[in-house]
Amino acid sequence: MTASLRWKAIIIFALTLACLVGLAGFRKEADGKTHFKIPTSVADLNENLRHRINLGLDLRGGMHLILQVQVDEAVRTETDQVSQRLGVGLREQTIPYTDIRIVEADRLQVSGIPVASTDAFRNFINENYRDAFELLPVPGDSSAYVLVMRPAYAEGLRRDALRSSIETIRQRIDALGVVEPTIAEHGRGEWEILVQLPGVDDPARVKSIIQATAMLEIKLVHDGPFTSEQAALASRGGILPPDSMLLRSVERTREGFYIVSRSSAVTGRDLRPTARAEVDPETPGFYQVSFFLNRDGAARFGPFTEQNIGNPLAVVLDTKIYSVATIQSRIDDSGRIVGQFTLQTASDLALVLRSGALPASIRYLEERTVGPSLGADSIRQGFTASMVGLVVVILSMLLYYRGAGINATLALVLNLVILLAALAYFGATLTLPGIAGVALTIGMAVDANVLVFERIREELRTGKSVVSAVETGFDRAFTTIFDTNATTVIAAVFLFLFGTGPVRGFAVTLTIGLFANLFTAVYVSRTIFEWILGRQARPTQVSVG
Repeated sequence: MTASLRWKAIIIFALTLACLVGLAGFRKEADGKTHFKIPTSVADLNENLRHRINLGLDLRGGMHLILQVQVDEAVRTETDQVSQRLGVGLREQTIPYTDIRIVEADRLQVSGIPVASTDAFRNFINENYRDAFELLPVPGDSSAYVLVMRPAYAEGLRRDALRSSIETIRQRIDALGVVEPTIAEHGRGEWEILVQLPGVDDPARVKSIIQATAMLEIKLVHDGPFTSEQAALASRGGILPPDSMLLRSVERTREGFYIVSRSSAVTGRDLRPTARAEVDPETPGFYQVSFFLNRDGAARFGPFTEQNIGNPLAVVLDTKIYSVATIQSRIDDSGRIVGQFTLQTASDLALVLRSGALPASIRYLEERTVGPSLGADSIRQGFTASMVGLVVVILSMLLYYRGAGINATLALVLNLVILLAALAYFGATLTLPGIAGVALTIGMAVDANVLVFERIREELRTGKSVVSAVETGFDRAFTTIFDTNATTVIAAVFLFLFGTGPVRGFAVTLTIGLFANLFTAVYVSRTIFEWILGRQARPTQVSVG
């Protein structure tokens, strides 16, 4: 054996060993981590393979959801925030007004602007809100104006709400440990999100976490608690001040209604992604959620609490008061939410706070639960089809090409080992279309061998020596094999870029299989031929049918 052939054999052996180890030499243990474990029995081998190959929704079962983001809520939220900032800005600029109210989701009306302040008001709006709103006079009322959100700005808010929802849902699902979920825009132009979660065994919990808004706010309490909304309103003469709002408390020891400030000292946007569930020291057997503020939030919260020492503060989550406490001293960067949470509910709430609040609520348009029986049936039928095709191909190669057929069979088996090992190493998901990609890879691999063998036959017919025929056959067939695989890989790349779910699974397995095919059909197969010819003192024959 020459030095060159020896190095080729070492490379092939090392790659094969690495593939076998990656495919069957690791197992995911109870701690959730993957550990090296050599299988010592068939049961161990099956267990390792089961943990290394991730099955898609169509094979493993799980949840298929189509969600619709209520993007107009994001527009309404922006209008509401502008109305609050506008009131503060007008007071700072000493521009008189009597009322600011939201007329529709994308427009608000400012009333009571004196004629003498009209120019100052218009200049203020143009300087601060010209890009987002158009200022229009109200017919018949010279002191009133309407701010109408510009269509392009509203469309941007809707698009941002969709993108933020996708990212927030992805963070929440990833934290649950779901393997290879699909979370993407559905593409029907109706602000929809496609969510596919293979292997999910608690759909109710997943749904509650996905749709949780978890908008955290910390507000100053003006008065309360009251036993009813009517009692709270009666304490203010039947009308709440414009800078306050009425919220209900769900705290067990302080049930009732509170009048709180409309503006928030800090919100969920000021949180660091470090919220965590902890044992509640004041309520044995229950848990609390601790949260921490970022630099900007702490810079505002410290002075705010220092100025309001002795006043009550409410922790509000999704417009419900979870806890009310009196400010004893300055608080800079942390807080907690109590509410007799169990470990799971506290952990889920902490997860939602870490991932951020959804910019708008979502509505379920479609929900399907795919059972594992369908997955098992799909696996069995797909596996059977692939094996039958593989056996037929191998028999055909052996009958037609004889000794060279054995060469092609070895290359084909190594091709499949490399493909499955790559899926295991990359953590890719095998879907039913992915199995179709495996079957197509088998056909492409055989096609490459046929091109080489037929080319060798042609060279032998011209009277060339065996060694020269083999070398020329591989060299001249390589260009055709490369072109065929390259064009198919390009098509697979576009499928991966623009496809979703199972289509991408097909593209992944096909692409990996084609790269493996180039290696096995050209490099490995040629090495086997060189080894066979190297064993002959004077190479005079090669079995190609």
